[in-house]
Amino acid sequence: MTITAVERKTRSATRPTWAEVSLSALGQNFRTVQSHVGKDVTICAVVKADAYGHGAVECSKALEREGARWFGVTGLDEAIPLRDAGIAGRILLMTGFWRGEEEEIVRLGLTPTIWEPQQIELLEKASARLKVDSQPIHLKIDTGMGRLGVAPKYLPEIFSALRNAGRLKLEGVSTHLASSEVLDAPSVESQSKVFTDALKTLKREGLNPPIIHAANTSATISHGELRYNMVRPGLALYGYYLPFERAGREVTGKGLQLPLKPALTWKTRILSLRDMPANQALGYGGTYVTQAPSRIAVLPLGYADGLNRKVSSRGRVIVRENYAPIVGRISMDLTLVDVTGIGGVEVGDEAVLLGSANGLTVSAHEHAEMAETIPYEILCNISKRVPRKYVD
Repeated sequence: MTITAVERKTRSATRPTWAEVSLSALGQNFRTVQSHVGKDVTICAVVKADAYGHGAVECSKALEREGARWFGVTGLDEAIPLRDAGIAGRILLMTGFWRGEEEEIVRLGLTPTIWEPQQIELLEKASARLKVDSQPIHLKIDTGMGRLGVAPKYLPEIFSALRNAGRLKLEGVSTHLASSEVLDAPSVESQSKVFTDALKTLKREGLNPPIIHAANTSATISHGELRYNMVRPGLALYGYYLPFERAGREVTGKGLQLPLKPALTWKTRILSLRDMPANQALGYGGTYVTQAPSRIAVLPLGYADGLNRKVSSRGRVIVRENYAPIVGRISMDLTLVDVTGIGGVEVGDEAVLLGSANGLTVSAHEHAEMAETIPYEILCNISKRVPRKYVD
């Protein structure tokens, strides 16, 4: 069967839903964070989870052009595409590695985080096989979060393994804070003390790693004493950070607000327009009923694209310089919005789900509040079937 040109174009067409990622905003955010922490503090740009849904390869390229020398990923599977794309900077595997990955880690010049003697032994053997004399590693200390890292009482086992690993270089030491956005959280002070004590223990053993890091986005902004000489901002690079709290209340003030710009704008186009009478139930379960004659726009996206279902009948989009409320339940592929009273709306018009247009804004914070979650999840959940387009 011969496929016509029109059929071929139709087959390769994409759904009219996309996310625009501003590389200039990304670069501006990087410079803002660097200015905040000072030129003597290195930024490890966290690009895990596909750069929080923004696209790790393109974002890493843009950040490297801005001067980023370190990139943080979850594991080897996220590091390989960066190396394949030509990212030459240092890549930190923040959650370690699986047995069997050690040779590829050494071959690609990656920097794994370790916390167990077995990891040291595996990397030492891989380095010997590949004839690498100085494989860098970063040691993670569990200071009280209870996830990954070596508990201080087990440090002697790490020291013993390091003495037998002549090809490894302890380049860095790190930890992770549980509540850095809560300014009066007792755990921050407690974790800081445990970390300081661990660093002293390392020094007594003759270990003086040149890189010390503990701060994620929130700590990078609010806890100057925890920046050491490297920080690991993630969300801030993409234009967001969590609200800071004290005594259970949100607080702002000097040093707690950075002029960041969200890098992602999520858009779609109106698929259909329907005039509905009063008392018309809309969508699954008929959870929304029109109170008066209404003009309803159908958008070609839903929770399969990452639009959180809890935003149903609560969220809004931007259409023709106006907010248009989401009505009815968000379904897998379709979402309804009420455009009654918005003049000139036509099929094919843009609707902005996240981002700014004509002085109006719908932010990931807004969606997160309605969905009872955090902006991290809102951004990361924008699915792969939403193509990313990169703009400057």
